[in-house]
Amino acid sequence: MTKWDLFPLAAAEEARVVDDAFRVLMIMSVPVFTFVLAALLYAIPRFRKGGEPAGDGPAIHTHGPTVATWFLATTALTLLVIVFPGTTGLLELRHHAAREPDLVVKVEGTRFFWKMTYPQQGVLSVTELVLPVGKRVRFEVTATDVVHSFWIPAFRTKIDAVPGLVTTTHVTPDKTGSFQEDSFFRLQCAELCGVAHSLMQTPVRVVEQSEFESWVAKQVPAPSS
Repeated sequence: MTKWDLFPLAAAEEARVVDDAFRVLMIMSVPVFTFVLAALLYAIPRFRKGGEPAGDGPAIHTHGPTVATWFLATTALTLLVIVFPGTTGLLELRHHAAREPDLVVKVEGTRFFWKMTYPQQGVLSVTELVLPVGKRVRFEVTATDVVHSFWIPAFRTKIDAVPGLVTTTHVTPDKTGSFQEDSFFRLQCAELCGVAHSLMQTPVRVVEQSEFESWVAKQVPAPSS
C-alpha cells in the first residue's frame, strides 16, 4: 500500500525544519478554524431573516473593555500560533546557514535554462544538478536577463535569482534520489519569467560521494574567469 503523506518528499535537513514549522502551524490552527466554523454554524440559522429587508438594522455599539480584551487575546494568539514557530524555524535555518560549506555551486538562470558551475571542482553542467549526500552545500544564485527563482521542492529551498546580484542559500541533502525516482528532485524556476517559464527546470540527483566524484570527472571544465 502506498503511504500517503501531506508533505512532498523531504530530502534535506532544512526541509525537515520547514516541514516541522508547517506541522506546528497546522495543529495550532485547528482550534481557530473550529471556533470560526462553530460561530458560523450557530449564527447563520439563528439570525437568518427571510425576505427582503425593510431597512437598516439597529446600530451596534461597541463595548470598550470587550474590544480591548479581544484585541489582546487575538494578538497573543497570533504571536503564539504564527510568529513563535516561524521565528524559531528561521533561527534554526540561519544556524544551518552559518556553517562552513563543503561544496559551493554557482547557479545562473537564463531564459529558459539553468547553468551550474562547481568552482572547487572546476566543472560546469547545464543538464543536471548533482550533489553528494550528507555534504553542506552553498548555492550562489544569480541571473543574466530577468528575475528568476531558484527552487528545489525536495529541499524546500527557494530564493530569487536577480540580474547583477548574487543571492545565497544553503542546504544539506540527507537522502539520495533523482528526478527519475521522484519529481521533487528538480531545480525549477518559481518566478514567472516568460513564455517557457514552466519548462525551466533541471533534474537534480543526490548521490554518494564516490559517485559524485566520478560524475565530476566526466564533466566539461568550467571556463577560467
